[in-house]
Amino acid sequence: MAIRTLGMILAGGQGSRLAPLTSKRSKPAVPFGAKYRIIDFAINNFINSEIYGIYVLTQYKAQSLTEHIQRGWRFGSFLSDYFITLVPAQQYRFEELGAVWYRGTADAIWQNMHLIENHKADCIAIFSGDHIYKMNVDHMIQEHMDTRADVSIAAFPVPLEEASRFGVLGVDDRNRITEFQEKPKTPFPMPGKPDMALASMGNYIFSRKALEDLLDLDARDDNSSKDFGKDVLPRALRDGYHLHAYDFFKNPIPGSERPNTYWKDVGTLDAYHEASMELISVNPEFDLYNPEWPLRTVNADSPPAKFVHETGDRTGRALNSLVAGGVIISGGTVRDSVLFRRARVNSYALVQRSVLFDEVEIGRNSIVQNAILDKDVIVPPGTKIGVNLEEDRARGFKVTEKGVVVVPKGYRFE
Repeated sequence: MAIRTLGMILAGGQGSRLAPLTSKRSKPAVPFGAKYRIIDFAINNFINSEIYGIYVLTQYKAQSLTEHIQRGWRFGSFLSDYFITLVPAQQYRFEELGAVWYRGTADAIWQNMHLIENHKADCIAIFSGDHIYKMNVDHMIQEHMDTRADVSIAAFPVPLEEASRFGVLGVDDRNRITEFQEKPKTPFPMPGKPDMALASMGNYIFSRKALEDLLDLDARDDNSSKDFGKDVLPRALRDGYHLHAYDFFKNPIPGSERPNTYWKDVGTLDAYHEASMELISVNPEFDLYNPEWPLRTVNADSPPAKFVHETGDRTGRALNSLVAGGVIISGGTVRDSVLFRRARVNSYALVQRSVLFDEVEIGRNSIVQNAILDKDVIVPPGTKIGVNLEEDRARGFKVTEKGVVVVPKGYRFE
């Protein structure tokens, strides 16, 4: 008998460390990879794994994300079990809770338990919407069923010094979870690997009965912060539930010959810039071009990219770069950069190691380096960004620890 799985994506993240990219949008709505939004990767993972019933739970500054889902992620209307539906915080349990929004990741699911009941799912896949990775979710579900686990948690080894950012798992020789620490100050290492810790990816498979019981107990606990990592999973471990650690490195991706070891939490501006630069390498670890694992997004109906002028040093060219539809490079040079839709680089301008969002225009003779320019920024002729960081700070731009300059959405130079 086929396993009936419901997908639920937690997409209400604020992403404060990504500001100003998250000043007007939630973290899952942040653009990435020349044409995608971060949320697209979680949705593609479900669809490519043949999970076609998907709820996307939103809350923080959701308008941009809402428009993206509504424009680009639609199934036909004839198959009732095939849907991608937005679920905003709507105080569904007003009679019990009063006027409160989602109080944590677990509470977001608990407030929408009626959706799970209506779907009559055997398993519920609860995944984060703000990470970049590929995952064959069906493989994890099969292992969840084979081990008869109540809860399965996708696990990823991380350096011990970084583990305090994650939930940390202790496991036995059968990958049964024996300990769980949520963002510990002194995380425990993996057996035999003293410099590594086993981190929770924030992706869970719950058997339906276990989820219902655990969330009901959590909802009645006045001392709970209503969070899976802080409250629900430690409670499940204490109460004797079977928690299984799924080894992400075993996850097979059709069409890929290399191990599946890429998982990025682009939670900071430097991490976002670094992940963007990794995409332009000759053989990037995160492959956008695998036809057996297609990465879909909104069809923007953009015209082809265009490179014009070839006279002396006035040559339109892009080297080691990702260039989306509608981009025009008119006599300028782009190196080691990611350009989103309808960006324009004018004559004698230089863009290098930078990310330009939709509709960004770089004026003649300008230099932009080591920068992220949000949507609709117009850079006047002769402007330099990333060349003198003190000047950039004086303009009010965010400059990261690694010297990446971030220009906010719609910024207009005086």
